[in-house]
Amino acid sequence: MQNYQVGKASETGYVKMLEGIERKNLVYGNNTLLCEFKLAKGKLLPMHQHPYEQTGYLVNGYIIMIINGERHEMKPGDSWTINENVEHGAEIMEDSLAVEVFSPVRDDYK
Repeated sequence: MQNYQVGKASETGYVKMLEGIERKNLVYGNNTLLCEFKLAKGKLLPMHQHPYEQTGYLVNGYIIMIINGERHEMKPGDSWTINENVEHGAEIMEDSLAVEVFSPVRDDYK
């Protein structure tokens, strides 16, 4: 891999993860992966955990994050970070767009 990567805006490249939840990898480096998530109103992101640190920012919409058993209302401009192996999920209250960084790079998302 070269020593930098540039991503350009595009409406293509989304992967359906679950009904109403789509992911697009934007760019990744040696240690981080930047993803965009389209989240449809009324859908649930089931509780799960993984060995990746995850930091996110809600661009638009409204979601309720459940992290380690606690509920957090997230509105545009709100952000979060979740350490590795911490259980989390979300209730999608409005059509939403989130951007998240994973570290280390998720090989399962490449």
